[in-house]
Amino acid sequence: MVGVYNDVLELIGNTPMIRLNKITKNYLGEFYAKVESFNPGHSTKDRIALYIIEKAEKDGLIKPGGTIVETTSGNTGFSVAMVSIIKGYKCILAVSDKTKLEKISFLKALGAKIHVCPSDVASDDPRSYYETAKKIANETPGSLYINQYFNELNIEAHYNTTGAEIWEQTQGKITHLIACVGTGGTISGSAKFLKEKNPNIKIIGVDAEGSVNDEQSAYTTKEIALKEGLMVGYTSGAAMQALKQISTEFTKDSFVVIIFPDHGSRYMSKVFSDDWMNEQ
Repeated sequence: MVGVYNDVLELIGNTPMIRLNKITKNYLGEFYAKVESFNPGHSTKDRIALYIIEKAEKDGLIKPGGTIVETTSGNTGFSVAMVSIIKGYKCILAVSDKTKLEKISFLKALGAKIHVCPSDVASDDPRSYYETAKKIANETPGSLYINQYFNELNIEAHYNTTGAEIWEQTQGKITHLIACVGTGGTISGSAKFLKEKNPNIKIIGVDAEGSVNDEQSAYTTKEIALKEGLMVGYTSGAAMQALKQISTEFTKDSFVVIIFPDHGSRYMSKVFSDDWMNEQ
């Protein structure tokens, strides 16, 4: 039956590519956004959570009733918790004390057990959320530590899914890929696949604090909503701001794909709050 699924995990991936019209109207070329908020967990992190856990299942690294452990500041936690629920695993997440209460409540609603850790310590401090997650994983029998920042399956997931989808959706016409760099998984995996297909494709990685200005990125995030009707997160605004800054490089033959990694609903108290913006 068309449009009928066995569970929510079958909705992960194959996200739409949506043409950007108004925000790019003064630029040469064609511009499309790969909108990852159409994943059921509303972010691209659904891809790695499902991929890493299913790979562990195939390799016998996690058994029924086991425990999934991860360090997270947001999106990955939502995705890991969601996949864990469907697959029958327990989920333990280590988060920073800077994580908003509403995010923690959301994670708990998805069945996750939360450990809140101090943010004012070094990453190798035993109290940090990185070390806390590793300690929990080491002390929990039958557990799997996702470890997204240092797990090569993060890149592999995007190589096999995001990159392949972009190539197919653009029918090989893509000339530029623009994406923010967080763990590096999305852009590295996607770029690897695309470069193997066409070495001439240009890859533009965006550091939200280095490549583009934070304030400009925040306003561009709101501009995307107002001009394209897409509620996306801050990193999408940063990627879009980078596109604007290099717009003179594009020609009529340019086919530009920009990855919008998550939904704007998780930024309502910040980027989409006039009071918060005025305080910055």
